Amino acid sequence: MLQVMRPQILFPLFAEVSSLKGVGPKILPLVQKLAGPLVRDVAFLSPSGLIIRRPMTAVDAVEGQVGLFEIVIDRLIVPAKPGAPIKVRATDETGFVHLIWFGGSAQHIDRLLPKGQKRWVSGKVERFNNEVQIVHPDVFTPEQAVDIPAVEPVYPATQGLTSRVVRKLAQAALAHAPELPEWQDAAWLAKMRWPSWHEALNRLHAPSAEVDLLPEAPARQRLAYDELLAHQMALARRRRARKITPAPRIMPGDASARLLDALPFRLTGAQGQAIEDIRRDLASGEQMGRLLQGDVGSGKTAVAALALADTASSGFQAALMAPTEILARQHYQRLAPLLESAGITSLLLTGRDTPTERRERLAALASGQAQVAIGTHALFQDAVRFDRLALAVIDEQHRFGVNERQRLQAKGDPRTGGVHLLTMSATPIPRTLELTQYGELEVSRLMEKPPGRTPVTTAVLPQARIGEVAKRLKAALDSGAQAYWICPLVAESESIDLAAAEARAADLRRILNVEVGLAHGQMPGAEREAVMADFADGRLPLLVATTVVEVGVDVPNATIMVIEHADRFGLAQLHQLRGRVGRGAKASACILLYGGGDDGLGETARLRLETLRRTEDGFEIAEEDFRLRGGGDPLGLKQSGFPAYRFADPIRHRSLLLAASDDARLVMGRDPDLTSPRGEAVRVLESLFDWRNDRPSAD
Repeated sequence: MLQVMRPQILFPLFAEVSSLKGVGPKILPLVQKLAGPLVRDVAFLSPSGLIIRRPMTAVDAVEGQVGLFEIVIDRLIVPAKPGAPIKVRATDETGFVHLIWFGGSAQHIDRLLPKGQKRWVSGKVERFNNEVQIVHPDVFTPEQAVDIPAVEPVYPATQGLTSRVVRKLAQAALAHAPELPEWQDAAWLAKMRWPSWHEALNRLHAPSAEVDLLPEAPARQRLAYDELLAHQMALARRRRARKITPAPRIMPGDASARLLDALPFRLTGAQGQAIEDIRRDLASGEQMGRLLQGDVGSGKTAVAALALADTASSGFQAALMAPTEILARQHYQRLAPLLESAGITSLLLTGRDTPTERRERLAALASGQAQVAIGTHALFQDAVRFDRLALAVIDEQHRFGVNERQRLQAKGDPRTGGVHLLTMSATPIPRTLELTQYGELEVSRLMEKPPGRTPVTTAVLPQARIGEVAKRLKAALDSGAQAYWICPLVAESESIDLAAAEARAADLRRILNVEVGLAHGQMPGAEREAVMADFADGRLPLLVATTVVEVGVDVPNATIMVIEHADRFGLAQLHQLRGRVGRGAKASACILLYGGGDDGLGETARLRLETLRRTEDGFEIAEEDFRLRGGGDPLGLKQSGFPAYRFADPIRHRSLLLAASDDARLVMGRDPDLTSPRGEAVRVLESLFDWRNDRPSAD
């Protein structure tokens, strides 16, 4: 988010968390780790569950529920055997209630529950030998009983910091929350029946039933919408800042026409539309920020090549940055001949260039002799100087942080204006999630694949048929094919019965009698890329790997992809892995092996594999993945690049995200400088949810 000047009204919330009563030096680091450094962070820490205490007696106790019993202590039962539980027998006149402790001091428990004294106890009811018992109960004296909450929110806890301590801190943090000017439209609040922000925050910490913990609860919806609107406003302001930043005007020229003629295929309609979008942006005189989103094999590189050529034709320089050296080299090997045929000079810059190569290439960039630079993170290092950089193209942009992207754009010459940005992603995602990750960018989608791409035949087989798969693989390798074999782990695990890449590579060397490469994330980067380069150059017929080959490996001769325990992978990840084959003219196949029999395949896993078998359309797969995750664990959405929300869930709050995006555009359209009363309130909202601006306020 854009860092905005913090309004003074928020100073109490942005005070250091150590200012809260009860946060001393001992628990301060625990609170900071659990919630964050500010009072706001504790106030925004949502309860994760509820304890609902129901008054009970021994005769009507309901197993599995949390009961509240008024008892008289009968006797302490100290175990004769070490390790056995300590018991206290109590009565409530209808029967006995047994209190159980595993561990602890008998003397302490005897002092806590003296014989003949009345106490109140609470805990989950269990039955053992038809007797009511409570393990590790909460104990209250008669004086404390008047304050026992019937409903108690449960907070995340950590060693040394209990849920009850966190609850007290949350209540203290709430006392710092001021009444804020309303930034939501009154008609919208009335339609949704939402409380004010302050009331919503109070309700968050005072749930009365399990339904109040759900994302659909009015208070949680209100807070989620506020958070989404704050994020969308920040993106909208970033988009506006980009649009008012002057940038070089870039037009297509003779070099672009020559490069188009040199392409070995005709552009698809989607590619043509994307090029039209990009050229319109480049010629506008405003800084471009565009995402080129396309499925594997949709032809993003050809579109980017024409943008590079347009930039060179207009007398400027362009840079294409890839996340790995092998991908950068593949781009260079593919693009350099095309650019040369158009009269454009290009070079490759990586972290493993020799000192002489690096010195010569840096000089070529600084002098303007090299018009296009293709490389890795080496492109934005301090030593790199461009003469007239006007366009930065980022491939697999989710592998780069915002700061890395900005460091490359900062290589431009301020006298010529801002550097245009074109980012590319091979991971199709639903439009709703685009708003969370790429909301400040314009989007061009490549929905078609260039002619000549061969469909990939996908088969779903049980792990028990792995021998049959290996036999067919042997025949294919003997005929000159190349293949990937994907495993979910690197080495054997005692706790999880999954294939291990190292063990599988050894097995396949022995069974197939071929040379087998091994690539995984725990290998040194140079060693891993050397193995992958050998595979890409055809020196290895078979590559056993983990998901490190998910993106950025282009081996047209590889026609077979075997994925073990495919039911353990996400749908989008399986689609990306399958996209490593079918990149040439030969027929290709993907075999998805799942563990166990049909009875062991869960419904969601079955639907994932069936979807992959049925279609190759990455956008259809993305929508299905989104639908399946919506009914499952929302934490499965945690992917690199997505914002870390406190209240919002982009899946469960999909409609709210779309509405927040529209609302942000409406606010910016009416009041781009945020000077109206609502605009001022929105400024407060942005600052409230600005997680990167987490310095304490100075009173």
